[in-house]
Amino acid sequence: MQSKNLDIDFNNLGFELTQTEFMFISDYKDSKWDEGKLIPFDNIEISPAANVFSYGQGIFEGMKALKTKDNKIVLFRPVENAKRFNKSASRIAMPCFDEDKYTEAVKRVILSNKEFIPPYNTGGSLYIRPIMIGSGPMLGVCPAKEFKVIIFCSPVGSYFSNGFNGIELLISKKYTRSSQGGTGFSKMCGNYAGTMKPAIEAKKQGYDQVIYLDSINMKYINEVGAANFCAIIDDTLVTPKMDGTILEGITLKSVLELAREKLNMKVEERNISYQEIFKENCTETFCTGTAAVITPIGSITCEGKTKIYNNKQPGDITKKLYKLLIGIQRLDIKDEFGWVEILE
Repeated sequence: MQSKNLDIDFNNLGFELTQTEFMFISDYKDSKWDEGKLIPFDNIEISPAANVFSYGQGIFEGMKALKTKDNKIVLFRPVENAKRFNKSASRIAMPCFDEDKYTEAVKRVILSNKEFIPPYNTGGSLYIRPIMIGSGPMLGVCPAKEFKVIIFCSPVGSYFSNGFNGIELLISKKYTRSSQGGTGFSKMCGNYAGTMKPAIEAKKQGYDQVIYLDSINMKYINEVGAANFCAIIDDTLVTPKMDGTILEGITLKSVLELAREKLNMKVEERNISYQEIFKENCTETFCTGTAAVITPIGSITCEGKTKIYNNKQPGDITKKLYKLLIGIQRLDIKDEFGWVEILE
């Protein structure tokens, strides 16, 4: 299958931008949002004094549209993304965007670009990127008076190049990604710029990504790059406590519910010291996210010490959770939770 506009090899997509046809844009002026519209994907005109450039007043979301085996187009938990979008906006003094309009706009973008959705058997997806930026010109440190919501999309493959195979991670004792009272729980654009240099340094050493620790004690696991962390410790699924420094992952939320309801597992949200994951009773580790889905962790290294999990292969629980999640997302497994919305 090829796009009518682009020659796309859907079987060999990475996680990179492939331009599609249409995007959605809406402007906030005079204290209200306009109706918004679909326009051809293109550059936008914006003032060099836009608040997003000087003070980083911007947020984003990540969502995926998928094809099912019978060629239906489906979307996973869009209302949860709309809620998180507004929670992020509120944290940095941006106006909320009506949740129904948000989900409707996302659907319009998907359906207007539906020929770009990778076929079911490729394992790819259409990644949707909603953003809100402070577009109004400002000089002082204060909120913009004008904002833009833009929603665009791109066909993608796996976030990590080795697919559903164990990635190798390095614990950073030098860098942190968030702090108490900050914006770590939100998808604020500036949260991620500071993770680029540590990731580059780790990759030069042969690692796929960085595990960040808490900024106070440099002891407790925070996140894996831009993904949530999970471990199987004493047959319990454990994930770091949501303390305002960790992104409230929608995929993570779904995985925890699947573990409880479908695997009858005990689930704990608590502080996890990095020393714990080097012990024998920690048998599996993985990370979760819209882009990462469920990605097994093959090894973790800290200060020269390395723990290898399952010969760097996915563990049994990781595989079961992945199969359940992907199965529900593509409707190969009955969606008992009401998570999947069929668009067409």
